[in-house]
Amino acid sequence: MELLKERILRDGRAAEGGVLKVDSFLNHQIDISLLQEIGKEFRRRFPQPEINKILTIEASGIGIAAIAAQYFGNADVVFAKKTRSKNLDGELYTAPVRSYTRGEMFEVQVARRYLTPGDHVLVIDDFLAHGQALKGLMEIIRQSGAHLVGCGIVIEKGFQSGGRQLREQGVNLQSLAIVDSISDGVVSFREEA
Repeated sequence: MELLKERILRDGRAAEGGVLKVDSFLNHQIDISLLQEIGKEFRRRFPQPEINKILTIEASGIGIAAIAAQYFGNADVVFAKKTRSKNLDGELYTAPVRSYTRGEMFEVQVARRYLTPGDHVLVIDDFLAHGQALKGLMEIIRQSGAHLVGCGIVIEKGFQSGGRQLREQGVNLQSLAIVDSISDGVVSFREEA
């Protein structure tokens, strides 16, 4: 998606350790017009009419999923919570996830009443590095008996293993921009995204 790549090059900031900061437009301050184009592109890449749920993980994925949902007709957005709260009651699906950016383990949770065996689920998230968040969300979908349609990622770090592993497992993974490398503050992309 050229618009996204241009925005990453213009406003993204490369940091040590392969970190790409896109907080000025994607995951802290949000450019709604860009997210609308991202939502349209996810719909183009996932045209299946049966998609009725979009699953993401708090916090950065929520805005992206909510904007994208308007292009999926009647799809509801469900987000996995990283911490237990009084608002999360009843039976839960849970899965362990290791956060790449935080460097810690946590358990993501979704109330069972929001994912059922009849659901057709699209997973959407902002970044894919090692794939731990996606694997956790896919485990929750497996527990629910719902059908995973695919995973939509805004930015994939192609120089890390997550995308390759998921594709090898047969996951329909669509990344809008695949970063091939981050070196000396310069971001380069793979051509296939």
